[in-house]
Amino acid sequence: MLSALIRKEFSQILRNVNIIRMMLMAPLIQLIIIPLAADFEVKNINLAVLDRDHSTYSHKITNKMVASGYFKLVDMPHDEAAAQRAMDEGRADLALEIPAHFERDLVREDEATVKIRTDAVNGVKAGLGMNYGGQIISAVNNEIRQDFVQMPRFNPLPMIDINTRFWYNPDFNYRHYMAPGILALLLTMVGSMMCALNIVREREIGTMEQMNVTPVKSWQFLLAKLIPFWVIGLVSLTIGLLACFLIFGIVSAGSYLTIYLFAMVYLVAALGIGQLIASFTDTQQQATLFSFFFMMMFVLLSGLYTPIESMPPWAQWLAWANPVTHFVDVMRSVVLKGSTFMDLLPRFWSICGFAVLFNVIAVFSYRKRMG
Repeated sequence: MLSALIRKEFSQILRNVNIIRMMLMAPLIQLIIIPLAADFEVKNINLAVLDRDHSTYSHKITNKMVASGYFKLVDMPHDEAAAQRAMDEGRADLALEIPAHFERDLVREDEATVKIRTDAVNGVKAGLGMNYGGQIISAVNNEIRQDFVQMPRFNPLPMIDINTRFWYNPDFNYRHYMAPGILALLLTMVGSMMCALNIVREREIGTMEQMNVTPVKSWQFLLAKLIPFWVIGLVSLTIGLLACFLIFGIVSAGSYLTIYLFAMVYLVAALGIGQLIASFTDTQQQATLFSFFFMMMFVLLSGLYTPIESMPPWAQWLAWANPVTHFVDVMRSVVLKGSTFMDLLPRFWSICGFAVLFNVIAVFSYRKRMG
């Protein structure tokens, strides 16, 4: 009985070209576009420079900021009102004011002040722009000090030499950080949303009522719905990993077997969410809206874009109660750090718990609805 139901589901899915497109092509396109668009780096900050000094050092600061690649010089106002107007009109994100006699004060009095004002409507961009500008000015200050200070051959003062090394992602390539997380999210979308829409579609066309008068048990019906999408989800994962390699050059530092082992269990949890959504919705439109709501919560609380440690305590509890959080962490740990199955064993048991929980609730909800 179960094998016949599974064959029926496979044939029904394969006959529907739109489902295949939504399950394979749409996630693939998103996997390609989102890492290219979701750039964590803030560049091309519009810079307005009010240079009242027009000295060698003031030009050096301006040139250093433009040459850094983070700033784009858009205006050279002649007074403070013009600089403020450039920010009010949105033409400048950051305004640098270098006062008159800047170089003279720096040489004679060993001290000079510059002013930086930033448009803080976008707090992240403002903070990073202020940080970048401060670091560049500090670097210029160190260069100027080296021109004036003649260091002795042997420095009598103790010095600490800092030797830094960045592990796992030494090039700070945000695509290597984003792509595994997005792949986990797309796997959730394929498993939960597509499964929910497929079950609700059966209810809309009346097939569900016909199944209820047959000897098919509820767990057999739900399992027959689960297995085809489980297989297609693994196919989607394979396509996604291949796309990561061909487009972004991402090769997993850990075992692909570990990825697939976790994905097999995680897909059961994702499909359980889809079956649970289908159990309390009557139309595909309702299922789509509920799926969209859950997907938004999964995205915001998964640590995909915002570190979980930066969230308030109550949000951190919700984040770790989110199955997507655990699988995103698994994907990044295996792909970037080369973590083994034993390293991620607590994550494995958590995902297994989610899989059992969601599917048990889905079976009981189906029985209650149809009973």
